[in-house]
Amino acid sequence: MTTAAVTKPKIAIIIGSTRAARFADKPAAWLLDKARAHDDIEAEIVDLRDFDLPMFDEVASNLFAETQDPRARAWQDKIAEFDGYVFVTPEYNHSITGALKNALDQAYVEWGKKPMGAMGYGGVGAARAIEHLRAIAIELQMVPVRNAVHLAAGSFMAVSPMGEGKDMDAVDAVLAPSATAMFDDIAWWAHATMAGRTALDRAA
Repeated sequence: MTTAAVTKPKIAIIIGSTRAARFADKPAAWLLDKARAHDDIEAEIVDLRDFDLPMFDEVASNLFAETQDPRARAWQDKIAEFDGYVFVTPEYNHSITGALKNALDQAYVEWGKKPMGAMGYGGVGAARAIEHLRAIAIELQMVPVRNAVHLAAGSFMAVSPMGEGKDMDAVDAVLAPSATAMFDDIAWWAHATMAGRTALDRAA
């Protein structure tokens, strides 16, 4: 009896800030290294800067109507490639960035029935932004996982250019357990939801 090969889930690490002065690249690169060390997934950084997304201006989400703007369709095609998502986000006024909210709104079908996690950074590790993000993800039919990575307080100031500006290695011991737990969650749910989506496709 032979065992079929198990496809590794593809996970997008989505950089949710587009500001010229953003800090996101540093934690995103660290997070990608952690994802690549996880044997059960494949990961890729997806940068919102690389997509010339307009503000959402369709007649409806693509759950109800085909998207007309080719820039939005290019974004939908990209996120459709993945089996799960990890968002890297700061906190703006207790929520996520406008750029990230717009990117989330530009699709619906592609997000659904896939896990999502987050890494937040700032004074409270973007805790409130991540909670808001989870609520948005539920509406988009994603599966938010319990564990997240919060780069907060003294750890944030240690690596932030507003503080000591050290490499992420300086806070690795503090953050690595959370990253491992999050990617364990993501991998489990990615495999489960991949199997579920396959079963639904066969039944259709």
